[in-house]
Amino acid sequence: MDILNKFDNGEFAFSKDDIKADFKLLTRALDASYSGIIITDNLLPDNPIIYCNEAFEKMSGYRRSEIIGHNCRFLQGADRSQRARAIIREAVANGEVCTVDIRNYRKNGDLFWNELFISPIVGDDGKVTNFIGVQNDITRRKKSEQDLRAQKDLMEKQVLERTKDLKESQEFLYSIIQTVRESLIVIDPDFKVVSANDHFLKTFKVSLEETVGTGLYELGNHQWDIPQLRKLLTDILPTNNPVEDFEVEHDFPHIGRKLMLLNAHRIELEGQYKDQILLAIEDITERREIERRKDDFLSIASHELKTPLTTIKGYVQAMERMVPKDSGARFLGFLSKTAKYLDRLNNLIAELLDVSRIQTGNLKLHKVPFDFDKMVKETVEAIQTATQNHNIIIEGFSGVQVPADESHIAQVLTNLLSNAIKYAPESGQVHVYISKVSNYVKLSVTDSGIGISPEDQKKIFERFYRAGDIQQRFPGMGIGLYICEQIIKNHDGTLWVESEKEKGSTFSFTLPIQAKEDNEQ
Repeated sequence: MDILNKFDNGEFAFSKDDIKADFKLLTRALDASYSGIIITDNLLPDNPIIYCNEAFEKMSGYRRSEIIGHNCRFLQGADRSQRARAIIREAVANGEVCTVDIRNYRKNGDLFWNELFISPIVGDDGKVTNFIGVQNDITRRKKSEQDLRAQKDLMEKQVLERTKDLKESQEFLYSIIQTVRESLIVIDPDFKVVSANDHFLKTFKVSLEETVGTGLYELGNHQWDIPQLRKLLTDILPTNNPVEDFEVEHDFPHIGRKLMLLNAHRIELEGQYKDQILLAIEDITERREIERRKDDFLSIASHELKTPLTTIKGYVQAMERMVPKDSGARFLGFLSKTAKYLDRLNNLIAELLDVSRIQTGNLKLHKVPFDFDKMVKETVEAIQTATQNHNIIIEGFSGVQVPADESHIAQVLTNLLSNAIKYAPESGQVHVYISKVSNYVKLSVTDSGIGISPEDQKKIFERFYRAGDIQQRFPGMGIGLYICEQIIKNHDGTLWVESEKEKGSTFSFTLPIQAKEDNEQ
């Protein structure tokens, strides 16, 4: 109690030195602050700055002597139209607290953003005597915000552009899909139709309303409930492999029997297989009918030509036997050429008949085991007798009996050898190589002729196909290799070609060896 009494009686009082020390400590504390601090005198005109700490000097670039006495607005320079200034004026006029972000300019003119906290200091009489302002440099934050806004604006612009491009692409794709002369539909995992193009609707006589959203098998009163189609969608497509050229024949109640070629692919996006399936349906009914009619024509024409040709050949042979001894060389030449061209025409008609039999499934094979190596040797000897400019060399052996139609296999070899000689007129040799590979016998015919381009190799076994450069230089119909491939195919073998332009070609085929030797492997 004595101590309190002494304090109340004024016996303990702060000295001027104590006050100076406290003020010095306070000043050091303010100067040590990271934030810029100013104090203004609200009792003086224009509310001038009467104090600033070192952080404010560093922040503004001005010295203390250049700051004291100025109103805070000098930091905004000519940038006086900021909304933040109106907020500050209103707070000062009402003696209130406020917080603003304001653009200020350093002494060197550089812009910096200032986060300003203003608070009034009230005297004993309740009047605002001063304002204290605490300021932080938020230039980096503002720049980040501006960059973020700019990035956001850019992204929004890009999204709009991408959306526009996507819409245009969709419209473009839609226009293409609608003009494609092929039926296209997209189905979901439950085999419900997601979309269908106009060609599908017109071909199968259905409307868009009764198609989209309907199960594929339910379309047109279950017209599409086709066992082959079910097999395709439930067994083949789940493997994620595309289905190409899958033939389906079906009798539709309203449009009749249709032969269709189906191609199906899972829709892929960003490397992931999605659940939707694109199904392309090509109606090949008319095309197949045209091909059938053409095959019928070839068959009929070949048979009709065969009879008079046989008669003419007989007369020519009779004339050859009855040639007078005193006949001139010119007459004998005409007779020989006539016989030669009759043989060529006879071979051509025989090939056309073979094509007709293959197309109608009437190619008859008489499979009897025969000595493969002996057949090759005899065939080569027959070809070698007819050619004087090429030497046919046989290499290797198989030593096996092959259960096949010997005459047709000899026909294949004859065609391959004839082609090797025909398309390599400058080459002096043709190589025939025989080997036994696993449970197959393999034969290869190699020439050093003009070769075949990769593009033509893909089509060379197609019926009536001839490469452009070959067509111009060598006559023919392009059915020989087709017949060869079909003969080998009907023997469960394979025929293929390996070739480079101007470096020659190698045609090879394999045939399965008879069952007895197959079991011994």
